[in-house]
Amino acid sequence: MNPRTEKRLITGPAGEIECALDAPAEGTAPRGLALVCHPNPVQGGTMDNKVVQTLARAFLQLGYRTARFNYRGVGRSQGAWDEGRGEIDDAMAVLNEVREPGETLVLAGFSFGGYIASQAALRLPEGAKAERLVLVGPATSRFDTAAVPPDTLVIHGEVDDVVPLSAVLDWARPQVLPVVVVPGVGHFFHGQLPLLKSLVLSHWAASA
Repeated sequence: MNPRTEKRLITGPAGEIECALDAPAEGTAPRGLALVCHPNPVQGGTMDNKVVQTLARAFLQLGYRTARFNYRGVGRSQGAWDEGRGEIDDAMAVLNEVREPGETLVLAGFSFGGYIASQAALRLPEGAKAERLVLVGPATSRFDTAAVPPDTLVIHGEVDDVVPLSAVLDWARPQVLPVVVVPGVGHFFHGQLPLLKSLVLSHWAASA
C-alpha cells in the first residue's frame, strides 16, 4: 500500500498466510489494530483490492495499525478455497499472530470479507471482542453473514449489482441496524473511494 508496508508470512491452518501490515506515522502510539478482510477470491478478490486498501488507509489515518491478508490459495497464501469455512480460520490465525495482548480491535470487510469479519467477531472470546465492525457491501445474499453489534458501520451502494441493497436491508431489518446507502454507487465504489474513506472517518469523529 505504501513503501513502509511490511509483508509477512504467518503460519495458518492450511499453510502460510500472506499478510500486509501498516503502522501509523513513526512516533505515533497506535490506538489499536484494524483487520481488513478482502472480497471473494473466486471472483478475483485479494488483499490489494481498492476498497480494502481504502479501508486500510482510513484506519491508518485514524491511528490504527492495519493488517490485510490473502485467504488460503490467494497470492502467496498456501492451501485452497474452502467456500468460506477455512477462510474464517485464516482470519483468526492472522489475529492470533498480529494482535497484541489486550489490544483494541476493529474488524472490517468488503463483500465476502464482510461475511468473514462478522463470523470472526463471533469467535472472539469475552474480554477480547472487537471495538467496532465496519462492513462495506457485505455479501448477505450469498453467505451467512452473522448478526452484528448495533454500533456496526454498514455502507452499501444504492445500485450494487453484486449484492442487491434489498438483501442487505433484509439482513439488517431484524437487527434494527442502520445502513448507510450511497446513492448511485455500485458494488466496487468506482470513482467514490474518497467518499467511502470519508464516511469511515466521519463515523469515528461522530462517535468520539
